[in-house]
Amino acid sequence: MQNEIQKLIEAIKTDYLEWTTRCTGSSPSGSLSDINHAMIKEFNETISVKEGNKYTKILKGGSVWGFVVQKDDAKFKKGDILKAAGYNAPARNKSRGNIFNGYKIQWTGPLYLK
Repeated sequence: MQNEIQKLIEAIKTDYLEWTTRCTGSSPSGSLSDINHAMIKEFNETISVKEGNKYTKILKGGSVWGFVVQKDDAKFKKGDILKAAGYNAPARNKSRGNIFNGYKIQWTGPLYLK
């Protein structure tokens, strides 16, 4: 599970890099400004993981990016990605994907329900 969480974190970082590139009008092979590089570095350094009893919390700076379910329960399967309802609790209405079976995310958080 730790390996899949690391892949999720790398996907978050990649999405931030791609977003920054799109916003600056640079091509992926083009150059970003020193400020952009500093922002990307800071973003990457502030992503962290905190394991709890039921969920692994993905933090982005002082905010919660989302939660990953650690073991099956009555409603969710191990690896389900949940949006944050608050700092200490996930939104338990529906999974936003699963780290083992695929997901769509953005650097800002799990994608909303459609």
